[in-house]
Amino acid sequence: MRANPARAKAWRASVVRLGLMAVPVAFFALFFAYPVAAIVGRGLKADGVWQFGRIGEVLTRPDIRDVLWFTTWQALASTALTLLIALPGAYVFARFDFPGKQLLRAVVTVPFVLPTVVVGTAFLALLGRGGFLDELWGVRLDTTVWAILLAHVFFNYAVVVRTVGGLWSQLDPRQEEAARVLGAGRFAAWRRVTLPALAPAVAAAALMVFLFTFTSFGVVQILGGPGYSTLEVEIYRQTAQLLALPTAAVLTLVQFAAVGAILAVHAWTVRRRETALKLVDPAQTARRPRGAGQWVLLCGVLLTVLVLILLPLGVLVERSLDTPGGHGFGFYRALRSADAGGGTFLVAPLEAIGNSVQYALVATVIALVIGGLAAAALTRRAGRLVRGFDALLMLPLGVSAVTVGFGFLITLDKPPLDLRTSWILVPLAQALVGVPFVVRTMLPVLRAVDGRLREAAAVLGASPLRAWREVDLPLVRRALLVAAGFAFAVSLGEFGATVFIARPDRPTLPVAVARLLGRAGELNYGQAMALSTILMVVCALSLLLLERIRTDRSGEF
Repeated sequence: MRANPARAKAWRASVVRLGLMAVPVAFFALFFAYPVAAIVGRGLKADGVWQFGRIGEVLTRPDIRDVLWFTTWQALASTALTLLIALPGAYVFARFDFPGKQLLRAVVTVPFVLPTVVVGTAFLALLGRGGFLDELWGVRLDTTVWAILLAHVFFNYAVVVRTVGGLWSQLDPRQEEAARVLGAGRFAAWRRVTLPALAPAVAAAALMVFLFTFTSFGVVQILGGPGYSTLEVEIYRQTAQLLALPTAAVLTLVQFAAVGAILAVHAWTVRRRETALKLVDPAQTARRPRGAGQWVLLCGVLLTVLVLILLPLGVLVERSLDTPGGHGFGFYRALRSADAGGGTFLVAPLEAIGNSVQYALVATVIALVIGGLAAAALTRRAGRLVRGFDALLMLPLGVSAVTVGFGFLITLDKPPLDLRTSWILVPLAQALVGVPFVVRTMLPVLRAVDGRLREAAAVLGASPLRAWREVDLPLVRRALLVAAGFAFAVSLGEFGATVFIARPDRPTLPVAVARLLGRAGELNYGQAMALSTILMVVCALSLLLLERIRTDRSGEF
């Protein structure tokens, strides 16, 4: 009996997909699921018996309820404020064509790839004691919720601009114009035609902003002071300072459940967005502003970018140069000496730059291999198994990095994986965060490759590996470079897990900044500003390079 060709082809495709998924699944199981499960197990087990009653005990504590309430409402407030401020920017970048647009697009994305420690440091220089506003008007906002909210808007502005603006730029404006010809007013036409098409993108952006602010760590730790604590900050405090693993385990489970729900809703909105409307080339929709109203809107968005994004970064640079003897490079020169930090480091703080670059390069290679295999497996749409795999890849963006870092220390401590003293721990933790960006960058491009090209290569005798090398790779080379750039930038700034596993003699830049800010003294503060400036410049240059080499400017990242 002859085999059914269609069934045989489907079977081969399933085998290839499962083969591609094998390495990413093993990587996430070993370096993500295992450490997190180990932390939860240690916290909720006593003498080998699960103590689920601890969940109720922890969640009914007044201090924990306060943390949960603050985490939730500040995330909601941050999301609403970000949408309010960033949606006009999304429209301007989608519909207007003006000089310097691509450069400005890169500038507004810089905060998103900055480490949260640098974001917190920049706003500390702007809003904190002795900061720009304090010197100018005697206004201090550090240790207030307003500093946290503003820093979150600064960090997430690009999420809305690029997610919503990417779709908005591809919506055919003639559909809205047709509604106006039929008698609808400008607002009514927008509400009935454009808004329903944009709704999935707005929802997706809102969910991502909520996710990032719900799990906020570095910003809240630096700007919130002792009075404010998100779940992530509280997990760090319970784990690193109080060694209260039961409490940390319960909070990790709560955060895991919340993140899982957010990602499930986000996946649904993405599927809706993919079928929202027939899309057009973004180059056909952008035009020069016309009329006083549009010019006012453009100027308003430019002013927002200036005040919200450029001002904090500019103040950060200025503070790094503001030495007791006048403006100069004294704080930068002090980075060369380990003694200048008052015993904060075993090595000169300047060595953190080389450490961070080396770690980030290794993490980028790991993220490209794991993310590239995962994206290839996800290229051909399939059922719930593949969708679940896709959601798994996104979990490190929201699940407690503090838990992962501490989990590394208590799980990877026995042969053949006794890595506690190995430098590879840091790149492994950083790669977990880089993989989702590689997948999200590579996947749309891979799905756009015509499958008939692969089939033709197979007919001509090419193996799957050679077909990928000869067909897919030339088409996705630029996307691969963009993915590498994003993986490098986010690896460079990873803080939550690295703060646990970076060795004292090999600190990373974010860890070095946090240590300097944690010690009193003008020299420590100045060095923290100098290191933050260096980190900001490296991330900004990486992003500007990405904008020059990318070809698809309609997507998110």
